[in-house]
Amino acid sequence: MKSEPSALRDFTVDRRVWLLSGVAIGIGACSTVLAVLLLRCIALSTNLFYYHRFSVAAVSPAGSALGHWMVVVPVVGGLLVGLMARFGSDKIRGHGIPEAIEAILLHRAKVDPKIAVLKPISAAIAIGSGGPFGAEGPIIMTGGAAGSLIGQWMHVTDAERTTLLVAGAAAGMSAVFATPVAAILLAVELLLFEWRPRSLIPVAVASATAGLLRVYWLGEGPLFQMPAIGGAHRIAFAMGALLLGAFVGLVSAGMSRMMYAFEDLFEHLHVHWMWWPAIGGIGIGVGGLFFPRGLGVGYDNIAELLSGHATMGLIIGILVAKSLMWAFSLGSGTSGGVLAPLLMIGGAVGAMAGHVAHASVEAQAFWALIGMGAMLAGALGVPLTAILFSLEVTHCLPALLPLTIACMASYLVTALLMKRSILTEKLGRRGYHLTREYGVDPLEMVIVRDLMSVVRDGEAGVVLPEFYAYADETARGAAETMATEGLATMSVVDRDSGRVCGSISLHDLLRGRTRSVERERERLRLFGYVRPGV
Repeated sequence: MKSEPSALRDFTVDRRVWLLSGVAIGIGACSTVLAVLLLRCIALSTNLFYYHRFSVAAVSPAGSALGHWMVVVPVVGGLLVGLMARFGSDKIRGHGIPEAIEAILLHRAKVDPKIAVLKPISAAIAIGSGGPFGAEGPIIMTGGAAGSLIGQWMHVTDAERTTLLVAGAAAGMSAVFATPVAAILLAVELLLFEWRPRSLIPVAVASATAGLLRVYWLGEGPLFQMPAIGGAHRIAFAMGALLLGAFVGLVSAGMSRMMYAFEDLFEHLHVHWMWWPAIGGIGIGVGGLFFPRGLGVGYDNIAELLSGHATMGLIIGILVAKSLMWAFSLGSGTSGGVLAPLLMIGGAVGAMAGHVAHASVEAQAFWALIGMGAMLAGALGVPLTAILFSLEVTHCLPALLPLTIACMASYLVTALLMKRSILTEKLGRRGYHLTREYGVDPLEMVIVRDLMSVVRDGEAGVVLPEFYAYADETARGAAETMATEGLATMSVVDRDSGRVCGSISLHDLLRGRTRSVERERERLRLFGYVRPGV
């Protein structure tokens, strides 16, 4: 008998990707609206707290005339966030991205509907009352919650619901920063835990949708303007980027450890965690007295760093006051993102290097950009996202090569020094292990015929068993059938003849994985090498 041809193919995508992509368009539009509302709410909160007026105009707390009363404002904001977390949902506490990862890995991509409402409100209050945080973490969680809720209303698998959650998260980032490509890469490097067309395409559709729609509310990119830069491909710039990237990697590791040291400090306080954000607000208020520009998101600070005109006062204020304010307050468990503060601190390190080297205005802007990208790559462990993000928010294409060098150097340093990134450390502290290394399943690269026990000619026969594997399918497919049906061994059938030609067992599958272990561990000098027995 002649059976169907081998079903092996490069990708496992099916027609449901069209359904998910269509839904992703709606999720992208929804996340864009949520991003705009969050930014408006932050502006409204800032105006109410610091200027006592009802307005959604973007303002900085640094221009307020409250004087010493500015110390009280972050405390009030922290108290409100603590109350919302205590009596609403404690999931609103923290960065936003670790909570999204936890929902994906541990809760079948299911997010409580309350999160979609409470997270942006709590973030708006925390940031609007002076919290030195970014809006990206909360909007990633909020957009992800919207995608998850839509997925919960549909008849989908956990994997498909994860795709919709991540699509909402990526769309939210794309809408806030006008970085649709970097948002897709962030999804791959941090949230999807796979690189497959079935998930990548819907996420890209949602991100692109948000990138198109944000123009009508927030304008076109780039988010930050930079002076024209020439000569960025010289060897001197490449060497400088290598050294700066490695140094920023050390700084990013230090920032992560400082923040979690403050978190450990709060854990030892003999007061309920509801009060911690208010205590963290004290640190924000005191820091704001000495460095008012450390309050709030601080996009204006990033813009000044990337213009090349940042003063030493601003640079030192960011490196000292802003860093301490951010680490102390975020360690208290309030609601806020890490991306914007880390970009600012990394940019300040780069700008400081430019000042020390007595660089020109254009070169100082260049080094600030390099520091910004390297900080993102090292702290979050997302080098590809960092490179594209830095280019998309500035449109500074000449910096591509030095950015690549710096981001990879920072990524290498933190990968060697830190067990986990600033985002995944929180999950590790909750007792969960998360690997950030993605690779092809070793059993996907081995064919069943290479592992099976061959039957003798007289024992071969027509297929009778209920479950069997084809000789030309992957060992992974056989392993999945055996795991699903609870089998320790299974017959193998020749696809052409339709007859049993062998059997495969769990022991055989383990031999398939042994090949991968040998490939990683066996060190050979192949030049002049002759394999034994040949």
